[in-house]
Amino acid sequence: MRLIISCLLLAATLPAAAQIYKYTDANGNTVFTNQPPDGATSEKVELPPTNAIQIQPPSQPTDAGASADRQAIYQVVELTDLPDEVALRANNGTFSVGVRLEPSLQPGHRLRLRLDGQPYGQPTHVPRLQLMNVDRGDHSLTVDVLSGTNVVQSSAPVTFTVQRVNTSSPALRPPAPTPRPSN
Repeated sequence: MRLIISCLLLAATLPAAAQIYKYTDANGNTVFTNQPPDGATSEKVELPPTNAIQIQPPSQPTDAGASADRQAIYQVVELTDLPDEVALRANNGTFSVGVRLEPSLQPGHRLRLRLDGQPYGQPTHVPRLQLMNVDRGDHSLTVDVLSGTNVVQSSAPVTFTVQRVNTSSPALRPPAPTPRPSN
């Protein structure tokens, strides 16, 4: 494709490199042509050399901020304070998790959780994030490092189980006191 375009451009410049003649026609008009006229006196026009530029290879648009964001700038991005083997007891479904980053959070970056693959909460610069009213059962949690709305880096997903005990369950009520006989 490049070869074809180069040949077409070269062919378009060939007439510009040809000799130019100038003469005055019978009506007094000045005429420029690439062939000397028959029966009229003409003069050769000396043109200055044409400008030439080197063909530059196409380059990808660069955005210094975006290219820095695409690189893994954090050696460690992980969630902390989630139980590995046992269920997380949170009767009202509210608990907090920590985020470990190495190096520390860069200026302009924010943290946001993804609960079960969906963004959760507002982006923040605080490495301690709270979850509220999470349903009982199995969940996956990931933390994303954001630059604006772009995800710079993400932690590995952590799977955990939330155990919510219903405190109004009859099984959890203390036994009713036995009445004492009256004397």
